[in-house]
Amino acid sequence: MKHGFIKVAVATPDIRVADVDYNTKQAIESIRDAEKEGAKLVVLPELCLTGYTCGDLFLHDIMLSAAKDGLKKIADAMKGMDVLAVVGLPYMSEGKLYNVAAMVQNGKVLGMVPKLNLPNYSEFYEARHFTKGNEVVMYINFFGEQIPFGSKLLFQSKEIESFVLGVEICEDLWVAQPPSGGHAMAGATVIANVSASDETTGKDAYRRDLVKAQSARLISGYLYSTAGEGESTTDLVFSAHNMIAENGTLLKESQRFVNDMVTTELDLGKLISERRRMSTYPVNKAGYEIVTFSYPSLQKFEKKEQYPETTLTRFIDKAPFVPSNRTDREKRCDEIIHLQALGLKKRLMHTGQKHAVIGISGGLDSTLALLVIRRAFDMLGLDPSGIIAVTMPCFGTTDRTYNNAVHLVKELGATLKEVRIAEAVMLHFRDIEQDPDKHDVTYENCQARERTQVLMDIANKYNCMVIGTGDMSELALGWATYNGDHMSMYGVNVSVPKTLVRYLVEYFAEETKSELLRKVLLDILDTPVSPELLPPTDGEIAQKTEDIVGPYELHDFFLYYVMRFGYTPAKIYRLAVYAFNGEYENTVILKWLKVFYRRFFSQQFKRSCLPDGPKVGSVAVSPRGDLRMPSDACATLWLQDLEKIKA
Repeated sequence: MKHGFIKVAVATPDIRVADVDYNTKQAIESIRDAEKEGAKLVVLPELCLTGYTCGDLFLHDIMLSAAKDGLKKIADAMKGMDVLAVVGLPYMSEGKLYNVAAMVQNGKVLGMVPKLNLPNYSEFYEARHFTKGNEVVMYINFFGEQIPFGSKLLFQSKEIESFVLGVEICEDLWVAQPPSGGHAMAGATVIANVSASDETTGKDAYRRDLVKAQSARLISGYLYSTAGEGESTTDLVFSAHNMIAENGTLLKESQRFVNDMVTTELDLGKLISERRRMSTYPVNKAGYEIVTFSYPSLQKFEKKEQYPETTLTRFIDKAPFVPSNRTDREKRCDEIIHLQALGLKKRLMHTGQKHAVIGISGGLDSTLALLVIRRAFDMLGLDPSGIIAVTMPCFGTTDRTYNNAVHLVKELGATLKEVRIAEAVMLHFRDIEQDPDKHDVTYENCQARERTQVLMDIANKYNCMVIGTGDMSELALGWATYNGDHMSMYGVNVSVPKTLVRYLVEYFAEETKSELLRKVLLDILDTPVSPELLPPTDGEIAQKTEDIVGPYELHDFFLYYVMRFGYTPAKIYRLAVYAFNGEYENTVILKWLKVFYRRFFSQQFKRSCLPDGPKVGSVAVSPRGDLRMPSDACATLWLQDLEKIKA
């Protein structure tokens, strides 16, 4: 509800084949359980009021009549309930029998959706009993009420406008053009599939892939409920393999062969955001009718802002740029490094250069950039000695970072050049009348710009390019000296966030066969992030970046949701509090979120003139690609949203 989250459930009740009274009671229990969990939608399996495996018993009036009565009992039992239930049953209309899903809520049957694709192959013979459903919506009589009947029906909440439900039934998902494609184009954000998919060896993986892929293709939530234990085992076994997916991600999955209910929350705001940004996402409402309904518990609120928060149980990754699974992470790291190196390889080939210049500090970013350059040189068959790695010690350089830089360059076979810049910087201080004892921003940036000047001039001398080292997190925060480390001729790290930089360097450490290189990389990983522009304290780094701008793991979390989905600040704060529960106080998260927005808006001018660099993930800040943002945009609305929060 608030922030676009809605609790949903998928359940497989216990059934007895053809025992409609028993099945009805079990369906009601499942619906009540979902209501207790706070679910606004619950999906039950295909033909669950009778059982899917009734065979020719579907042709008996007594069972069909009982199923209709059972649906009425479910509707009556749901008076006053919020939850919208999707229930499968056989239904007679105008002399034909249909396999339908009925939408029931607050004492009413809102409509019925018939199955369009009737499997009649292998173990299936549905065409023996059922008629293919109609697409054009008609109205049928249900105990004196005229209700809509047809596949082109959508069900929309009056209170939660982003919740629009479309329904398909089992085989409808497995065909070349599932009806859910049309539902989504007509506005459905959630698809319910009432199913009775039998289990055979390996079928679960294929089924899972189908559900995930369809939710991704439609940019929707997809709830899949299927038959389980209780169905006839004359020829088949059913596993109750229930799933809830969202835009390609499987949020929740039941244990197979256990009749149970799974619940989680769909992020409708994410789905709406994704569809809004995709210019190729079509809209076509032709032939569709929308049935609206109200949630009793929400009708008393005058404004949506007053809606209660949906309690979150879904997994929110505190490191959204970094896969949590080790195998996936290693694969991602290798892929990203390859993309970075390929980008640089093309640029070196295009310019015909056999040399590259990089400033090396002994920090994470320059380490990753140097490793990528070496990979690109290997791809081109170039001598690594053509990599000119320049270390430029000055006032803040420590022995630890200096030694790591030297050992790193030597182990990679690059050419090491040392240019001590303290004398040049002091001369510049004299020229601009800067007090060397005044350790302000001028004191710091003079060093950064002197280093960039040295690199640019060495590049001229060797007729090659300066390769930039700055990462995406620094660019998002503007934590770069304009025309200093901000500038290069090609930036290999421009779309790599700081949290991922660490894992990429760690990946190199694990892959290398050189024990010395591994030792150096691990020590670099253990070194505090710092620009080293202030004099050391007792030989140790005095200037720690995260003490000044905040923890990068928080800023990367903020950046992901700001750039990827355009969430409101209040929603991002809520997700951060949930994801980092126990690690940061709420006040700390709010403090750094405010810092993020202030810096993100005020520092756009630095991103407006970024050098070229490869995009490697779903988020980037290039002014030529993902972020067409005016440098004079105001952060007022975003900061006002944060001011309303009481941490």
